[in-house]
Amino acid sequence: MVSASIVRKLKQQTLDPQTLPDGSQPVNWDDIRIFLGIARSGQILAAARRLGLNHATVARRLTALETALEARLFDRSTSGCFLTEAGSRFLERAERMEAEMMAAKEDLGGNSVEVTGTVRIGAPDGFGVAYLGPRLAKLTRAHPGLTIQLVPVPRSFSLSRREADIAVTVERPEHGRLVASKLVDYALGLYASPAYLEERGMPETPASLSDHDLVGFVEDLIYSPALNYAADVVRDWSSRFEIASALGQTEAVKAGAGIGILHHFIARSLPDLIPVLPDLRIERAYWMVTHESSRPLRHVSVVQDFLRNCVAEDRGMFG
Repeated sequence: MVSASIVRKLKQQTLDPQTLPDGSQPVNWDDIRIFLGIARSGQILAAARRLGLNHATVARRLTALETALEARLFDRSTSGCFLTEAGSRFLERAERMEAEMMAAKEDLGGNSVEVTGTVRIGAPDGFGVAYLGPRLAKLTRAHPGLTIQLVPVPRSFSLSRREADIAVTVERPEHGRLVASKLVDYALGLYASPAYLEERGMPETPASLSDHDLVGFVEDLIYSPALNYAADVVRDWSSRFEIASALGQTEAVKAGAGIGILHHFIARSLPDLIPVLPDLRIERAYWMVTHESSRPLRHVSVVQDFLRNCVAEDRGMFG
């Protein structure tokens, strides 16, 4: 089995750097790092760019790793590199090795209380910009050695490909080596601008929304079923103006484009928005998700704790 071979060869790695007693090649940690780069990017060229190496070196080191492990880890084609069954099994072990290496680095250099490193947070644009954006500076002031990268875009993030260290999602993930915890429940409702309501009037029932201009998501760009808020309002919601961004919808509704489903924690802070059918309430939740291999990393856990504490203090604004 590949797994037994990996364990045996890693234990023997401190022997002759050229060959092991059984005549096979030792496993090089740098080659494992290259393997992870290819697995996460899906391409040798993309991995080379990310690692700061040339294409030929990455390809050669991958071949060396496959030779040392006596297993083919990728199916290589013109469209990319795809993990084989052996490669998928090795990926789990390689990520554990990476996590242990990073944890050891933190531990050996962790005698001081300073928190250092870079943490990337992927989040929906409404939560990322309107909520996290104004608050994260408090975290960086508390930890000058910490760099925060906030990526607030309406899309999902792949933690296994390291597109983010922490992802804020609207659904709890059910697959993968991920650790998830509920961050906060939140609610949405219908809003419109005073100018729009003065011109078109206030709808009295959900059914009467069909007589109004509606603002909503671009349906085929909804990346999670949980974001299909309109289905909770009326079955035949038909938007006249579709925007693939929660903040974009908020701006459109403010400008009088129509009635839209907006986050309460955003809309209530804007005096030029008026609730429509206020008894109609849509409820969802934000989840905080990290990859299992990030569990021992102090700089990531510090950011997680900060996010938990923030929403705990502000829980009332999300309801």
